[in-house]
Amino acid sequence: MKILYTNFHGGNGGGHVTYIVNLLKGLSAEHTLTVASPAPSRLYRLAGEVKGVKLVPMEFTTRPSSWLGARSRLRNLLKNEGYDIVHVNGSADHKQVMLALLGLRNRPQVVFTKHNDHPLKSVGHRLRASLATNHVIAVSDYVSRNVRNSVYYRCPITTIRHGIDIEHFSPVSADEKTALRTRFFGNALLEKIVLGSAGGTDLEKGWLDLVTAVAQLPEPLKSRFLVCVAGDQPKPELLAEVARLDMQSQVFFPGLLDDVRPLLAACDVGFVLSYQEALSFACRELMALGLPVLVTRVGGLPENVIKGENGWIVEVRDVSGIKEVLRLIAEQPEQLRELGTAARLHAEQWFNLSDFAAQTLAIYQQCIAVSQTRSRIK
Repeated sequence: MKILYTNFHGGNGGGHVTYIVNLLKGLSAEHTLTVASPAPSRLYRLAGEVKGVKLVPMEFTTRPSSWLGARSRLRNLLKNEGYDIVHVNGSADHKQVMLALLGLRNRPQVVFTKHNDHPLKSVGHRLRASLATNHVIAVSDYVSRNVRNSVYYRCPITTIRHGIDIEHFSPVSADEKTALRTRFFGNALLEKIVLGSAGGTDLEKGWLDLVTAVAQLPEPLKSRFLVCVAGDQPKPELLAEVARLDMQSQVFFPGLLDDVRPLLAACDVGFVLSYQEALSFACRELMALGLPVLVTRVGGLPENVIKGENGWIVEVRDVSGIKEVLRLIAEQPEQLRELGTAARLHAEQWFNLSDFAAQTLAIYQQCIAVSQTRSRIK
């Protein structure tokens, strides 16, 4: 099968990038895969590391100049390469694909993954649903419900949750964990309970609520915790709030990492306390590493966790609820190993990369079969 993946993000790209790269890893051995994305993007760089994947530098812009530039190149690419599937991952690239396909005789099937809970009510979405969407993949049941209540309701819609490389994201030994903690945090912090996340440093990711909760704990509970947040450097006003809480010595920002596994493996507990979240790769990676996770009851996040068995669920911005969980962790740290083992078992059963790739491939095959059936009827 010949498949084109498109993504408009010119920078980090977050979960979109992880999603596409994981599909490339799962399907590249048996299929011909191409990625079209901006050349400076993280996706372009990481996709280039997957054996056999072809790269096409492509800007997905709505500027009028795109008619003679990027859109023309995309149309020629679609016309000349004869893709079976074009898998789009956002509004900008979906729009460009729709316009580039207008008038083409041998059209590929277009699969659209809905990665977030942004509204789907615009005229543009209505046009794309009608003219350039053969199937919608929702990354969680929560997202699926939103799609079914949108202009895409006439399209086939399937929930396929994120798959991750559970061999790469696997628990480390006690000795390895000690070595990693020393590497990242130093010998002086080996006895801390490290709360870690690679969900990002934007305010909406909720990490500051966790920092606030730790700051409000009485001594000596407060001093037992270290908060680690991987991602872009936080905005100055957020760093100022950390300082106001007098938490500079207990919050660690390692920056944006291509491979977050070593850092997260050095932690004891994972957290994703987002205000909005479709599902969360970050949560699944933490659980695969054998860490129990603390998440908010928002979007598709609770679909990852069994409360009390492999993690905890609190309400959005519920600092008091977070404090209560931290008290439980501090008072019964021996339970973290049992909860972490349960998290790993859950990941092995439900987060498998090969299952994710196989389910997505089945959607591609379904689209092609429907198209062939319609062609025979005509």
